[in-house]
Amino acid sequence: MAVASASPMASQLRSSFTSSVTRAHVTPRGISGAPFRVSHIGRTSSFTVKAVQSEKPTYQVIQPINGDPFIGSLETPITSSPLIAWYLSNLPAYRTAVSPLLRGVEVGLAHGFLLVGPFVKTGPLRNTEIAGAAGSLAAGGLVVILSICLTIYGISSFNEGEPSTAPSLTLTGRKKEPDQLQTADGWAKFAGGFFFGGISGVIWAYFLLYVLNLPYYVK
Repeated sequence: MAVASASPMASQLRSSFTSSVTRAHVTPRGISGAPFRVSHIGRTSSFTVKAVQSEKPTYQVIQPINGDPFIGSLETPITSSPLIAWYLSNLPAYRTAVSPLLRGVEVGLAHGFLLVGPFVKTGPLRNTEIAGAAGSLAAGGLVVILSICLTIYGISSFNEGEPSTAPSLTLTGRKKEPDQLQTADGWAKFAGGFFFGGISGVIWAYFLLYVLNLPYYVK
């Protein structure tokens, strides 16, 4: 009789002891809004963090080029656009099939032709009768300075007789001929072509503006 009456009492004591030791789970919300659960059992605390997946998937618009982070370049919607890629591949600096001399002439012609206008319109002699001649001479002087800077860069960056420092592999692993512009001889030809093209561009701009005397809106 005593054993039968003690059994319900023992079970009641055991359930009350368990409820006093074990507390209910608390589910506060963290700073980021992701719920986490904290449970205390005796003196031991355990944290259970539950990651909540976003309902709307996110897309990376900027990622390493060719999926390789060790290349050191990023691929964006602008740089990976077919139009931008076509434009960059047609710039003289990236047309490896063209000789460095012709690439220098092309770059120099563009610079020399466009430098005359700013010097003529903003130079110190812009309000005199010799504004055209003074601006053209100033533009030619800048072409000479830039050509000297290109020569100094080539001497300090490339050694005579060494192979091209340009990569011989594309991003996809295809072999290609290294760009000869990245050599001492190639850069010297590029600098010479830039000087010749720059001076020719200045002379051509002066000829169109002040020798032919065409009715341009701005002179």
